[in-house]
Amino acid sequence: MSAKPSMSIKDADFEFENTPVRIAVNRNCPEIELAGLKIGPLEEGKEYEVKFWIAQELEKAGIARFHEEDLLTAVKLYKTHWKERVQSVKQMASLPQDFYPKLRRYLADLKENAVKKPENMREYEKAVRHSRDIINCRLKKIVSLASASAAQTNQIINNLTVEERNIYRLLRKNIEEWRIEILKEGAEP
Repeated sequence: MSAKPSMSIKDADFEFENTPVRIAVNRNCPEIELAGLKIGPLEEGKEYEVKFWIAQELEKAGIARFHEEDLLTAVKLYKTHWKERVQSVKQMASLPQDFYPKLRRYLADLKENAVKKPENMREYEKAVRHSRDIINCRLKKIVSLASASAAQTNQIINNLTVEERNIYRLLRKNIEEWRIEILKEGAEP
């Protein structure tokens, strides 16, 4: 495991917001300025690569749309849920590094949609249940990993996201300190 400094969820979100994504432009747009950055001019039917937060603003304005591979969808969420449920405690499926930032945005969009159209509430609630299941399954595995010997965990750690590696490091450190404290007096020869 690399010795990257701990990254908070806010840090991971900030990094995600600034990652490049592809957009398809729906209509012509002259050069515009967003937060001091000049974008465009954009031509209808063409594709561009912009930072995620810019793509989000362009989508809200109806100027562009994300490519589906850059978004989390119900199908992707349910497939991830199924993979987590069928794997043993000693296996950890690989998730895209941006899974959690995409998940937070996907759930926020579903919730906003459900508030506007109450008939969509069931879809939102199902996505929340699946998301909680995924998180709980992965957390159980991370706790198990954090208490196992380092030799057993190195390969599995590669399948953790940045957020998961952070919680793993914290748990591992606390567990090791706890073990040392428990054995402090009685373990001396």
